[in-house]
Amino acid sequence: MAIKYLTDEQIRTMTVEEKDRWWLENVYKGDVPQMTVRVVICGFLLGGLLSITNLYVGAKAGWSLGVAITAVILAFVMFKALSKVGLGYNYNVLESNILQSIACAAGYMNGPLIASMAAYMVVTDTVIPWWQMVMWLLGLAVMGVLFAFPLKRRFINDEQLPFPEGRACGVVMDTLHSGEGGAKSALPAKLLVIFSIIAGVLRLFQSHAIMEKLRIGFLTLPELLDEWYYRLAERLGWWMPNIAGTPLRDLTIRPELEFAMIGAGGLMGIRTGVSLMVGAIINYGILVPIMIKRGDIVHTVSDSGFFQVTYPDITKWALWCGVAMMTTASLYSFFAKPQMFVSAFKGLFGKKQKKRNSDPLRLIELPLWVSLVGVPIVGAYLVWMAQSFFGVSYWMGAIAVPMVFIFALIGVNSTALTSITPTGPLGKITQLVYGGIAPGNITTNLATAGITAEVAGNASNLIQNIKPGYMLGAKPRLQAIGHLIGAFSGAIFSVAIFYPLFLRNNPAGLISEEYPYPAAVVWKGVAEILTEGLSQLAATAVWAAGIGAALGIVLEIVRGASKGKFPLTPVGIGLAFVIPFRICLAMFFGSFIFWVIGKLWPKPEQRPNEVFVQNQESICAGVIAGAALIGVGVMALELFVLSE
Repeated sequence: MAIKYLTDEQIRTMTVEEKDRWWLENVYKGDVPQMTVRVVICGFLLGGLLSITNLYVGAKAGWSLGVAITAVILAFVMFKALSKVGLGYNYNVLESNILQSIACAAGYMNGPLIASMAAYMVVTDTVIPWWQMVMWLLGLAVMGVLFAFPLKRRFINDEQLPFPEGRACGVVMDTLHSGEGGAKSALPAKLLVIFSIIAGVLRLFQSHAIMEKLRIGFLTLPELLDEWYYRLAERLGWWMPNIAGTPLRDLTIRPELEFAMIGAGGLMGIRTGVSLMVGAIINYGILVPIMIKRGDIVHTVSDSGFFQVTYPDITKWALWCGVAMMTTASLYSFFAKPQMFVSAFKGLFGKKQKKRNSDPLRLIELPLWVSLVGVPIVGAYLVWMAQSFFGVSYWMGAIAVPMVFIFALIGVNSTALTSITPTGPLGKITQLVYGGIAPGNITTNLATAGITAEVAGNASNLIQNIKPGYMLGAKPRLQAIGHLIGAFSGAIFSVAIFYPLFLRNNPAGLISEEYPYPAAVVWKGVAEILTEGLSQLAATAVWAAGIGAALGIVLEIVRGASKGKFPLTPVGIGLAFVIPFRICLAMFFGSFIFWVIGKLWPKPEQRPNEVFVQNQESICAGVIAGAALIGVGVMALELFVLSE
């Protein structure tokens, strides 16, 4: 059955109540089984497994990727196989939707393990007990659910924002469970498996240790495609590629064969890919070389006279412009249309019961009183843990709780447009605030930033998980429960893998050249700067933040005036200031590949269009899953087997 959508004209002209009634009458399927026992068990286990892929991606790239499509297709294949041998029964689309909610929540649960908590353990050289880590992760997840639902109706029900990854997941589920198409409906599953295998094999061939063990080291695939040139240049005295005296490799301007990031780019689409490249070129190709030459970015000078700089030092300057741009763009987008949020709470305080009962979705949405009551309770729980586990004073922890709303707003807006939740940049805003009110207290700086940013991340990811459910007619309350189940799964699986495989009881050795933990490095670096006082920021960083803030508003105004046709997004440009150029390039390349295929074969009946364009989400999800899972397996082999 084809998914029903409101037209652009209807979205602009209908009130939220009219949209809700339309959805209730045309899309909602309240009588279909959704949260069944088999779905909960499968989602719990599958989500836990996929959360491991994000540990790998986070260690390499510093962020988490969505696992919804991967979970949907793997579960579909499994239940179909069980059904054919008589061990299962019909698996419906809304069960699939609940499963992806559980699996997605699990996949995102390891955010603190690759960012705030990783930085905390490195800075303090202490190992947080695993049970404390589980409690902390679960508290952040519950708080994220409570902050998400007051925003859900504005971004999904009213504005009908795309949430690209969530929308793609809804389309995939509808295709798989549709009775139409026969073999065509099985094509996404086949492509996911095929590209998972291809990406996994290629990732395996990138392990020099394994290739040498198999005595086929000559077949090793490079991760950095320009490494051969730099080796020869250093040996033979060749020209060193540079901008204003800084080698391109120090600026992270390098082509990287990172398959998971290429797949992520395919999910984003060309508009976000281009925005990332524009921001990356401005930042790494123009601004950063100038700031290095000025001395505003810490660097050294090599014997050959070139400036030498590290990525963390670059980010300590560049992130302020990017964060400011994303912040003002998100805030402007919200305050340009505040009616939705105001109306969401209006019914709670109305004098007449009749007004409260006028909400057509009051029986299937999560009641807003849950958030009003739950936020203070769970907030107090987080403040208590911050004091007991990390030594954060109660009043310092309490200040962080109301800040979560603003950050959740920014995070949801970013996720709605790009499927990227800027958890790291949001944490930097908190670090800036606490750098002013708690100078010199680095543990408070990291722990409180973890509260605001990670809760905002959980809220953003939950709303993205609800998007496919809205498309297919699912019950939002059940998806909230599924998110909490998945949070428990992700916390257990992630902690169980992180401690023995990555941390290994050695916080000082967590960050390495192979697994650089860029998010943790940035969190650590910013905390070290800000705890020395805000005066440590370069004047040009302050100017860049001001200019970025203004540009965020201007670009958002232009984007709104063009009704979304303007090709650049301020959120995408801002993100490029906090991501290495090589990662931006890999993601742009992924988006560019599918854009070219779509241009060369634009007609749906053309075979390349049918295979690649119409199944873009499945292919990209397969690439991400295969590369990440094999990457974790390779790491385990190299650490526990080949090192002996």
